[in-house]
Amino acid sequence: MKRRLMLIVPVLVAGAGAAWWFLAHEEPGGDALVLYGNVDVREAELGFRVGGRLGEIVVEEGDHVTPGQVLAHLDPEPFEETLAHREALLSEAKANLMRLEAGFRPEEIRQAEAVVAEREALLENAEVEFRRQEELVKNDNTTRSAYDAALARLRSAKAELKTAQAALDLARAGFRKEDVAAGRAAVAAAAAEVEIARTALADTELHAPRSGIILARVREPGTVLAPGEPVLTLSIDDPVWVRAFVPEPGLGLVHPGMAAEVRTDSHPGKAYRGHVGFISPSAEFTPKTVETPELRTALVYRLRVIVDNPDQGLRQGMPVTVRLLNGPDAAVGGR
Repeated sequence: MKRRLMLIVPVLVAGAGAAWWFLAHEEPGGDALVLYGNVDVREAELGFRVGGRLGEIVVEEGDHVTPGQVLAHLDPEPFEETLAHREALLSEAKANLMRLEAGFRPEEIRQAEAVVAEREALLENAEVEFRRQEELVKNDNTTRSAYDAALARLRSAKAELKTAQAALDLARAGFRKEDVAAGRAAVAAAAAEVEIARTALADTELHAPRSGIILARVREPGTVLAPGEPVLTLSIDDPVWVRAFVPEPGLGLVHPGMAAEVRTDSHPGKAYRGHVGFISPSAEFTPKTVETPELRTALVYRLRVIVDNPDQGLRQGMPVTVRLLNGPDAAVGGR
């Protein structure tokens, strides 16, 4: 019996706690749900994608920046020199490709034709000399060595003519398709190297990714930076998110797109409009940073409220009260 009471009592206590929570958090008439949370702290560590010497930082701590605004520069000289070098290599590769595609010059072809004509004349003389030696050797009017020499000159003249003719055919046909393809690949590779150099040069400027406030200057001009090393800390202020927590008993009353009002302790009479953009699918224990009058051990679900009309009155980390509207006109477009 005592064991059954020990099991039943916690259930009754939990049920009473849930009932008390609904009474404490629902507005009269059941059209609103009150939650507590904080303006989400969203920061970005900004750095360059390339390494180099930090030349200039054009913003100070506390400055408000807009998307795309230039914040800092690296010394661009080494990157400009690399780009110029790779552009020269690209020009060389293009010139080589033009030579391959155009083939041999007309002057080179005429030169090959002249060599062929010369070799033909030499072959003709070699044939005449060989026939003379052939008749003489038949009548024993010449030596065998003279005959053999004439035969060797004839064979050499034929081979030289064949070589010259092959060179002429090659000059007329132009370069092989494989050579032209290799030249085109070399141009493509050189062009890619140029684009890499241009991208690196563009990366010597640090731009603001979002609007926000500069919280800190982590490095100062003259520092030699590694790629990705933080230079500035940016507090992102657009969009403004509120992180709140809904206890498990109220989870069924909340849905994405649900309209909300956000109020601060500094200006309790001013309401910011917003809507629920995200509800966590997993439960957690209430974090200690949330100022609620409930017990800290209650399981809650994290949700995000997106403020539609933020201003400087909402500071990151500020505790806020969120009133979720349950009426028929409470739903708006969620994100």
